[in-house]
Amino acid sequence: MTALLPAGVSAQDSDSPCPFPGTLCLFEGEDFTGEVFMVQALDPQQGTCVNLPEHGWEGRANSAINTNGITASLFFNEDCDGGPHPIDPHTSVSSLGFHPKSVWVY
Repeated sequence: MTALLPAGVSAQDSDSPCPFPGTLCLFEGEDFTGEVFMVQALDPQQGTCVNLPEHGWEGRANSAINTNGITASLFFNEDCDGGPHPIDPHTSVSSLGFHPKSVWVY
């Protein structure tokens, strides 16, 4: 499991496949299965772009859960370029239909 989370973040629901608040979880399999990559901005006021190939996640994300109260965006290209695919606050997508190369999170 890979995580980019600030120190002090703790799980809110250990039964959830994405138990951390304010987090975008990307799953290797559809329907929230397989390995998970969890990411959130170190400064939620600013947000950040995360290039997935830099973290070994190129071509791996197939489903997503956004536990944040702000929309996360997935992109076709690195550097958050290539048209955003939004993941609304507190929602999940069981099959992305494409493999994002970057994500924007708050």
